[in-house]
Amino acid sequence: MLYLSTLMHQRPRSPRRALGAVLLAVVLLLGRAAPLASHEVPERVAIRAFVQPDAGVLRVWLRVPLEAMRDVDFPLRDDGSLDLVRVRALLPQTAQLWLVEGLRITADGQTLDAPRVTGARLALPNDRAFESLATARAVFTAPLLEVERLPWQQALFDVALEYRLPRDDARLVLHPALAHLGVRTVSVVHLVDADGAARVLTYQGDPEAVALAPAWYQTFGQFLREGFFHILGGIDHLLFVLCLVLPLRRWQSLVTIITAFTVAHSLTLGAAALGFTPAALWFPPLVETLIAASIVWLTVENFVLGEERLAARWPLAFAFGLIHGFGFSFALGETLQFAGGNLVTALAAFNVGVEAGQLAVLALAVPLLWLARRYVGAGRERLLTIVGSAIVAHAAWHWMTARGSELAAHRANFAWPALDAHFALGAMRAALLLAVALALALAMRQILQILRRS
Repeated sequence: MLYLSTLMHQRPRSPRRALGAVLLAVVLLLGRAAPLASHEVPERVAIRAFVQPDAGVLRVWLRVPLEAMRDVDFPLRDDGSLDLVRVRALLPQTAQLWLVEGLRITADGQTLDAPRVTGARLALPNDRAFESLATARAVFTAPLLEVERLPWQQALFDVALEYRLPRDDARLVLHPALAHLGVRTVSVVHLVDADGAARVLTYQGDPEAVALAPAWYQTFGQFLREGFFHILGGIDHLLFVLCLVLPLRRWQSLVTIITAFTVAHSLTLGAAALGFTPAALWFPPLVETLIAASIVWLTVENFVLGEERLAARWPLAFAFGLIHGFGFSFALGETLQFAGGNLVTALAAFNVGVEAGQLAVLALAVPLLWLARRYVGAGRERLLTIVGSAIVAHAAWHWMTARGSELAAHRANFAWPALDAHFALGAMRAALLLAVALALALAMRQILQILRRS
């Protein structure tokens, strides 16, 4: 009776799920001649899916491991393999219970009605049908699986769903909530339009929303939020900016240095999004280590340099901004796949979001620094800079050593690149990026000279 107790005491997420649990319990009680499989949350779950609108209908094909269906105890033979005949009777309700409720879809902002389960089948663990849309669709018209022995831990569960659309040109957005199927759930979703053109999304957990064909304004709003909240959560970037502005008392110097930092990281952020960065595994830890080192460098300068020298260090802010831009790109790279065909819009919106978050922090920090200087009084402002820099240096030093250790771990896998066409292309891209960076730096210097003369 353990399997019945599990079903009856599981807290359902909706009345429909509660009804499904009861029906499954009844089916199992009517056929409990063989042992039943019970299991825990799988450590890793891989979901493969195809989504395609077609003449007023949205079709979804899913493949998940059968062991991820945890509320269901599947009938087994005496040898521990699945009793395929009896298991097939449970599959449609299992799909409703575990998959349908975790796949909400909206059309023009309105949630679609629950889909119709048009197919529910088992597959062998080495089956490769879900590598293409055509073969995935063919699964549901092929003869039923017949094998002598199929352990329940190895079986795959294939489901076909149909959603009715209010109109063919409705803007469709997926709101997946399937991460609970495993401790670590990775999804590979193929979004296919009516003409057969596809884009592939790969993500871990549950994204907030996935638009099938996002409009530019949807992309702009999504990536604007991504950039804004990324900079607010990036404490290392914020401390770098704080170290830049901590010793400054003139707004002209503040604007110049922040502008240099912004221009530089915008350049490398865009370059990274367009593929101008190495794909080697050592590159991200190298950038993260350099970001921490840049903070340490600024704190040392704040200790030893006078205010006039610190107010004129926009070239240093520009140089370090190039490194920080690569750091921003790592966060953008994970979400850029959701932009659809709006790559430039996503890049611009993310950068605007980063700048908006940065300005919001400065709008709070600069008045607080002004009040702190008023409180400590004239002649002690230098002490405020030193104390603040010392606190930041302590955290940055630990980041630098920890990230440096991670970088050193890649030393065994490092290999000098072959001098071939691929290396030449990479070198040309790096040279182009450096040339653009140098041109921007020279342009900034020229503009500043003109402003000083006027």
